[in-house]
Amino acid sequence: MDKNLIKLIPYTKPYQSHIVWNVVYNILYALFSTISMLTIFPVLEVLFGKTKKILKEPVYKGIGTIKEFGSDFFYYKIAALTKENNIQVVLLLVVLVVIITFLFKNLFNYLASHHIMHLKNGVLRDLRRSMYDKIVELPISYYSEKRKGDIMARMLGDVNEVQNSFFSILELVVKEPLTIIFALVTMFFISLKLTLFVLIFMPISGYIISKVAKNLRAKSLEAQRESGFLISIVDESLGGLKVIKSYNAETNFKGKFNKSVTRLLDLSNSIGRKNNLATPLSEFLGVTTIAVLLFYGGNLVLVDKTLNGSAFIVYLTLAFNILTPAKAISKALYSVKNGLAAAERVFEVLEVDNTITSKENAIEKNTFETAISLKNINFKYEDETVLKDFSLEVKKGQTVALVGQSGSGKSTIANLLTRFYDVNDGTISIDGINIKDLNLQSLRGLMGLVTQDSILFNDSIKGNVAIGKLDATDDEIIQALKIANAYEFAKELPNGIHTNIGDSGNKLSGGQKQRLSIARAVLKNPPIMILDEATSALDTESEKFVQIALENMMQNRTSIVIAHRLSTIQKADKIVVMQKGKIVEQGTHEELIALNGTYNKLVTMQSFE
Repeated sequence: MDKNLIKLIPYTKPYQSHIVWNVVYNILYALFSTISMLTIFPVLEVLFGKTKKILKEPVYKGIGTIKEFGSDFFYYKIAALTKENNIQVVLLLVVLVVIITFLFKNLFNYLASHHIMHLKNGVLRDLRRSMYDKIVELPISYYSEKRKGDIMARMLGDVNEVQNSFFSILELVVKEPLTIIFALVTMFFISLKLTLFVLIFMPISGYIISKVAKNLRAKSLEAQRESGFLISIVDESLGGLKVIKSYNAETNFKGKFNKSVTRLLDLSNSIGRKNNLATPLSEFLGVTTIAVLLFYGGNLVLVDKTLNGSAFIVYLTLAFNILTPAKAISKALYSVKNGLAAAERVFEVLEVDNTITSKENAIEKNTFETAISLKNINFKYEDETVLKDFSLEVKKGQTVALVGQSGSGKSTIANLLTRFYDVNDGTISIDGINIKDLNLQSLRGLMGLVTQDSILFNDSIKGNVAIGKLDATDDEIIQALKIANAYEFAKELPNGIHTNIGDSGNKLSGGQKQRLSIARAVLKNPPIMILDEATSALDTESEKFVQIALENMMQNRTSIVIAHRLSTIQKADKIVVMQKGKIVEQGTHEELIALNGTYNKLVTMQSFE
């Protein structure tokens, strides 16, 4: 059994009753498929007046005589009915038997489909939920290597493919094989010679179909990867539309998209050709078998006279009855190969090891008492060393600013404090407790983060501000907006704080977006505030508003300010000057100016890059 199929089994456990009922109804469907074909026999016998006159009820003499007993019992019942009623009544009764058996066959088919529907939709929901939980839980570092579009393709397309393809396995192992088995057993009873003849053709057909299906899984995997790349291009194009247009790069991006979409077309056509071949190929092979049967069976009826004409017609309907499930099996085999490729991509994400989690019995901490301490920190992103033997202490109530040129490791400090990444060597502790020993949620609960890029969602102002405190009242939201210097513009909007701000908050200006990010941190009211270049993307006027908001927010709090502009950090208790992952100077603004070193140069240039 394929390993991905085994991995899917736990997802089916909540729906075991549906699987059981699906199997039961599929067995009954397969049984009634054969019975419904057999009921055509009495109709033909009555129509052609071929019923034997057996007036004495036959006696059952054991399994070896079951065929003769069944035939004689049937003729005995027809004779009894004909004796008591006219032939029209007999014909009506046998036609009613046909209708009833076909009714039961289709009823059981409906009930089997009803239960597999619940199973498929339930597993789809659970797979999507597991996938989304995993996507949200995985560390930030995972997404620095992956394309968002590929993750989206796995979440939506591949999970759907698993749902559509895998559950054809239930049909593959129960419904269709049993339909074939019941039909074959009955065919053996009607004519041993003809059935052995059919059985020679079936393995040949199966071999031909499996040859055509070869390489389908590899092609499907390739197509799903290409689909992820395609979604990535669309995602990046929508995100960077201003840049694409201003640099007249439309042709370049259209070319990139066209190449990808053409590759996907070729792969889809290749897969489609093989998929489309499944049904006609199996039907052609089946009809070829039937044609040979017609010739061979016709000889048994007309020349050898060893086979009843009505029985031969019933035999042919049973042979046709094998064709439909045989076609379904060949189609399901193709489908399962697509599903295996999709499942491989889904479980690839679900099985990624999350390296940044709360350890067992992690400490819950809801207060900040004394200091944040970074001791002998070494850290690198893959092969690039960013921090070397870095040590720093931030006491409660202090505002500590980190300054330096791009690449000096300032933002890395924010990533390590929040455990978006873990240190390679050294320790970070809060009140003497290593942050790796703290519960991850309680650690992040102690901190408020305002980043350079204002990350907002397609929701109302209230929805965006209340992310860290979902039960916040309108009054609390307004108070936070006032502190963040954002209520002035928020109250002017059509629906006030209930106004939707568009995708990524694009209905607002850069300064307004940043002030909403600050309001979000204010409402959360954490004891430690981390400001990662919070004003670097703003114009001078917007910066003044945001600066007032930041000063309001930092009152009576411990703040770590990663600075881009001089104005943000002049009032800091301690300024730490960084260069290539190391501290080169530290002190107050006045002390560092007096040193006339690196900080003074940066001030002279009036730019912290």
